[in-house]
Amino acid sequence: MTHIGNFFLTGTDTEVGKTHAACAVLRKWRTLGLRASGYKPVAAGGIVDAHGTLVNEDAARLFEASSPGATLSLINPICFAQPIAPHVAAQDERREITLHEIVGGYLELAERFDRVVVEGVGGFKVPLSAELDSADLAVALGLPVVLVVGLRLGCINHALLTVEAILARGLSLAGWIGNTLNPAMARQADTVHALQQRIPAPCLGVLPWSPDAEDAVAALAP
Repeated sequence: MTHIGNFFLTGTDTEVGKTHAACAVLRKWRTLGLRASGYKPVAAGGIVDAHGTLVNEDAARLFEASSPGATLSLINPICFAQPIAPHVAAQDERREITLHEIVGGYLELAERFDRVVVEGVGGFKVPLSAELDSADLAVALGLPVVLVVGLRLGCINHALLTVEAILARGLSLAGWIGNTLNPAMARQADTVHALQQRIPAPCLGVLPWSPDAEDAVAALAP
């Protein structure tokens, strides 16, 4: 992972393991002596902690995996209470998601840390407002993209469609990460091989089904 600088992490769908992959990347970078931080600019779904702060679980995981030096509010500046589509949550709370705020938060983290991984929300084209979606966010940040593929039946189609969408927006695809969603998946190795043949970017690792976070770190490319 040392050959990849800051990047935008997206997924083939929601619940495919983007945060799991992002945390593994952060820990990998830290083992290499780099100061690294996650950035989840938009999150939907959270609980109020003892201090009265709304906390998203994925953002909290990124904060825990990051090097010291950032606050949770900097890692996740926009958090909605309901675990629903961000544009709907924004409407309900009468809030506006702006690229200016998101890009500004990224630049602040990029100044403080050697590496930043920006985790998108849901899939690549999730709406953020009537005018914006997460693909617009990736373009505004101008970062290379890493795709997380949740390994399950149908993922080849989802992955290739997402790759087409990424490239159609003029973005660079730096690589992809497979994430094992079902340890009993039939012919998973064949699925990974098919993806390697068809995605025009390197596989950066296939994360195993394991409760040990270090197993995911070990599965990533150097």
